[in-house]
Amino acid sequence: MEHSLGALCEELEAVWHDTIPLTRALEIKVRSFDGETLEVAAGLAPNINLHGTAFAGSLYAISALCGWSMVHLQLAMRELHGSIVLAEGRIRYLKPVAEEIVATCSFGEQAAAFDRLADSGKARFPLATRIAAGGADAAMFEGEFGVKLKR
Repeated sequence: MEHSLGALCEELEAVWHDTIPLTRALEIKVRSFDGETLEVAAGLAPNINLHGTAFAGSLYAISALCGWSMVHLQLAMRELHGSIVLAEGRIRYLKPVAEEIVATCSFGEQAAAFDRLADSGKARFPLATRIAAGGADAAMFEGEFGVKLKR
């Protein structure tokens, strides 16, 4: 691996802010990344609703961005470049979030998807993102991220 994980995370945040304007308003940041699990965080204040809890749209956006970012980082670690899109996404809201929003995504075993990517230049990566509040699941996002390599 040519880049450190910390450098990849700094590059990711630059990509967010340069190409996805909403990320500035969300005030989202990478909290940690160990190569397998990504944790991103956003303050409650810029994402609050009229009830004093996190806005459902912000929870969806943060969850989707966490999954998208995981794919981005996995490609970067393999020195691959491609377009990443959210092909399908769904979320379940389980309880209100009245604290810092923390989303976590683990990459898991994706060898088959990387084989498809190597063979055809396209693949889909299914990922789940979890947001917890008060020690319990608050939102569960499942997404499928499509990748098309730039050749």
